[in-house]
Amino acid sequence: MRSLRPLLAATGLVAALALTATACGPSEDNAADKPAADSAGSKDSGSLSDGLADALKKHGVDPEKWKNGEWKNWDKDKWLREAKDFVNPVIEGLWKPDRMKSAKDPAKTMAAGDQGVTDPEPAPVKAEREKIPYHDYAAPVGKVFFDSPEGTMVCSGTVVKDPENPGRSNLVWTAGHCVHAGSKGGWYRNIVFVPAYNDKGKSAAALENAQPQEIAPYGAYWADWATTSGEWLADGGPTGGEGAPYDYAVLHVKPEKGSKSLEETVGNALPVNFDAPEISKISAMGAWGYPAAPPYDGLIMHKCVDRPGRLSVSPSTPTMYRIGCTMTGGSSGGGWFSEGSDGKLALVSNTSIGPVTSGWLAGPHLGKGAQDVFTAMSEKFGSQ
Repeated sequence: MRSLRPLLAATGLVAALALTATACGPSEDNAADKPAADSAGSKDSGSLSDGLADALKKHGVDPEKWKNGEWKNWDKDKWLREAKDFVNPVIEGLWKPDRMKSAKDPAKTMAAGDQGVTDPEPAPVKAEREKIPYHDYAAPVGKVFFDSPEGTMVCSGTVVKDPENPGRSNLVWTAGHCVHAGSKGGWYRNIVFVPAYNDKGKSAAALENAQPQEIAPYGAYWADWATTSGEWLADGGPTGGEGAPYDYAVLHVKPEKGSKSLEETVGNALPVNFDAPEISKISAMGAWGYPAAPPYDGLIMHKCVDRPGRLSVSPSTPTMYRIGCTMTGGSSGGGWFSEGSDGKLALVSNTSIGPVTSGWLAGPHLGKGAQDVFTAMSEKFGSQ
């Protein structure tokens, strides 16, 4: 076992924040008012369960054809969008290193309007590379991969603690737009979480002939359930839209191989704070992720720390947090961390939107609606 060094650290105008925990090294073996959008998938990580097979058949989809490529059919009638329709059967071996490296950022989501109560735009904070190996410094952080009509895509995510399954969490926090297209589309497919992706921070050249354990030291964890907000389903769009303040999601995952829980495997998880203080009382927030749009290539974990301000995308929706940060698309869904009143580090938001030119990021305030989404997931699936 080795001790985690500080996960969140800043100097100068903001105070240093630290996360202390223990973690084992990677194995080479491997506020929404609308009802939460809760979805159930397969409990079987190796084959299609009867329930999942029935769910596919209900929509005229042959289960075996799905696994053999039918998932590539994005016809309107085949692109399932309702909360109850989420399906994500494991296709073992689909996410090979080259496929992961070729995944693109959902750059079209990186834009925002400006209405209502908004603080002055923050000065850009240059994203800093996380120290390596990532499992020593930011074990809960990883990448979320998924397939969309535009091809293979990538976001970021964070392992979070499960109140119903202490020490054995299989929950991952990310952005709604990393799992569902919003008002004009449906659930994305082949959603997996890869903790500590590219653990040693190697360059593209160094990874040219990479072994799977170099890219995915802990393996791939498939989402067998997903939950996002009703507002994101109804109002989310290519630029965030009025769904942006509700752009969060929780995944319940299971390993492609093996049975060990995600939290046990990576050695750490962060609590989620749904009662963060007023923005003016928060001295620092840190955003972590894997920016993939130029000038980044998606291979390296980065972080930004800044004092947050407010951003409003619509007078009718809650204000969002905003910090200066040069991370680009691909960092979407990455966790934002801050110290709570107890002095402990917790997840308080996730990257949702930002300007096309980069320079700042915005994330939703996690209030009662987000807590309801999270609690429903934990209570329903926490023991699994």
